[in-house]
Amino acid sequence: MSWARSFVALAATLMVTGCHPARTSPAAAPNRAAPAASPSHPAEITLAFAGDVHFADRTADLLADPPTAFGSISSTLSAADLAMVNLETAVTTRGAPEPKEFHFRAPATAYDAVKAAGVDVVSIANNHALDYGRTGLADTVAAARAAGMATVGAGADAAAAYTPWITEVRGTRIAVLGFSQVAELWSEWRATDTRAGIAMTREMPRAVAAVRAARRQASVVVVYVHWGTEGDDCPPAEARAFAGEMAEAGATMVVGTHAHLLLGDGWLGRTFVQYGLGNFLWWRDDAYSNDTGVLRVTLHGSAISKTELVPATISRSTGRPELAGGEDAARIRREYADLRACTGLAASPAP
Repeated sequence: MSWARSFVALAATLMVTGCHPARTSPAAAPNRAAPAASPSHPAEITLAFAGDVHFADRTADLLADPPTAFGSISSTLSAADLAMVNLETAVTTRGAPEPKEFHFRAPATAYDAVKAAGVDVVSIANNHALDYGRTGLADTVAAARAAGMATVGAGADAAAAYTPWITEVRGTRIAVLGFSQVAELWSEWRATDTRAGIAMTREMPRAVAAVRAARRQASVVVVYVHWGTEGDDCPPAEARAFAGEMAEAGATMVVGTHAHLLLGDGWLGRTFVQYGLGNFLWWRDDAYSNDTGVLRVTLHGSAISKTELVPATISRSTGRPELAGGEDAARIRREYADLRACTGLAASPAP
């Protein structure tokens, strides 16, 4: 395709995915239980978060049968009222590779796989969504729309990238935003008023404004961030500073990925922060750690009443996450609890 025709196709797609009000979903998945609630007895709501998902090398073959791609871990995700992962790939067959070392892309059936696993929304604010340029990003967003999969953190311009996805679960409105803090190509990939791209933590005024705006529309605000240092199980100062800004802006919880291993969690005032969920459905076996898990957050109305990591390990043969049991589960829980020591987070919320 000529440059001119590529530009016209991209522009047409971006017009479709451009500036719009908060994306909304009228309710949680219809097959999930919805007991009645009252002001004095707010409904219990469960949220499930997991880490980075790739469909490449050993996990590419899983898309031959998308409904089974995630295997048995799907039951843990689908049991939640809202489940979320980071889809760390461009979903495209077009575009030219960007000037970077690693490039990932997957077919549109990637969205069929995450939907079948019970995932309701994915973040595409990461360091691979634009691996094949803005043509690839436009395809990624268009394929999500065609599949009925909600995405956050990237879009046709800044208005789209910083717009939350909003859903209502048993009377509680929940807003979800996605951001990336990865330094590689961040300035070139950032969304602007006139350019497609990613919502970036370094665009602090935009990020703070987005969270404050989401807070005016929903009583629960989830901030999902791609951050941290690969291979380091302690959050860097930049991540800790951003978490503080998000807490002050009104985030209910801040959840992170990117470092390829688990990081700790805890409380920053009354905001719950999870610094790193590690790899989840993962393409290679030598990325620091095969320990992973599903972060399960229980709400009563808009208040967090419980958080827990459901331990899992990544299969060396398939790349799928599988629930851990016995000694593995006990070890992961113990090591995960110890990770709080370097986060600066409290064990309980401020009164």
